[in-house]
Amino acid sequence: MKGAVETVIETIQLGVSVARIELLDEIQIEAVNRNSKTTLPVTPTLFFEFHGMSERYVTEQAEFVQSLAHERGGHSFEWATRWEDREKLWQARHAAYYASLALRPGCQGFISDVCVPISALAECILETQKDHVGLPFPATILGHVGDGNFHVIYVVDTRNEREMERAREIAERVVTRALTMGGTCTGEHGVGYGKIKYLEAEHGQALRVMCAVKQALDPDNRMNPGKIVEPRMLYS
Repeated sequence: MKGAVETVIETIQLGVSVARIELLDEIQIEAVNRNSKTTLPVTPTLFFEFHGMSERYVTEQAEFVQSLAHERGGHSFEWATRWEDREKLWQARHAAYYASLALRPGCQGFISDVCVPISALAECILETQKDHVGLPFPATILGHVGDGNFHVIYVVDTRNEREMERAREIAERVVTRALTMGGTCTGEHGVGYGKIKYLEAEHGQALRVMCAVKQALDPDNRMNPGKIVEPRMLYS
C-alpha cells in the first residue's frame, strides 16, 4: 500500500498527464474478484487513465508510470487503448461498492470518506488499515487518490447496534486523523447531517461567517434545514 500511494504522489509531482487515478486495497480487490469473476492479484491496485495529444505521448506516459510503480514494488501492469478494452479494465472499479456488499449478503454499506494532502495520503491510509484489523465485519478502502480522497466501506448488519456503533467509532477516527493531517472531513460525499459535528474543528471561526451568510440569505432556514449548519449556530 505504501508503494502504491508513493507511486501516485510521484506521478503527480512529476506532472504526468493523468485523467484519473483510483486505488483499491487488497480486500476490495478480493471482493471484486469474487463478485465479477475476475482474477486480479489480491494486492493494493492502482487504476490510471492517461490522456494526451497523441497515442505515442500517452504510451510514453503510461510506460513511465509503469517504471515508477515497478520501483516501488509493483509487479504487474496491464493497459489498453481501445474503448471496450479500457471499460473492461475499469469494471473492477465501477463494481467496487456492490462487490463489497456481496462479501456479506443481507447487510448494508456504512460509508465515509475523507480527503488529505497528497503528502499525507500514505500515512492516513496505512493508519486506517490498522484500524480495520480485527473488525467483526468487512472493511474495504477505495479512492480517487489523485486528489487525496479515499472512501471506507463497512459492510454491517444495521440491526446490530453494537456493529453500528463500532462502524461509527472507526469512521470518526478516520475523520479525526484526516483533520490532524490538514485534510477535510469529506472530499466527495458531502457534509449533510452526518458530519456537521466536525465542521467547527475543521473551519474554526470561519464557520461563524458561513452561518452569518446562511442566516442573511435564508432567515427562515428553509433551504436544507438541519444540514451542514446546526440551528443552534444560526440562532445563537
